[in-house]
Amino acid sequence: MVPQKDGAANIYGQLSDGNWMAWTFPVALFFWCIAALLITMTLLALRFPETPRRGLLRIETTRGDRLFISLLGSAFIALIWLFFAGPPVWGALILCLIWAAVVFAWV
Repeated sequence: MVPQKDGAANIYGQLSDGNWMAWTFPVALFFWCIAALLITMTLLALRFPETPRRGLLRIETTRGDRLFISLLGSAFIALIWLFFAGPPVWGALILCLIWAAVVFAWV
């Protein structure tokens, strides 16, 4: 699945040439992770129905709402990181994971 360049895996090479979007392995992995999160949330909602709860924002939220808030906040964290620190974004990833944990615990 990962393109080869000089006999080695090139994870940043395009998966398919000539498309309108540069589908690299990290981009495809990102979208697979988002799809897996959505499927997991759907299965959790079917298996363990929940009632909305009030958190720090004083609005009623469900698991899906908290997932959306954490993904939206993570996008802003990553953009701010890129603006001020630039790549690599490992630090932003750690901040995003902490943000998601906080949102799911207290929002």
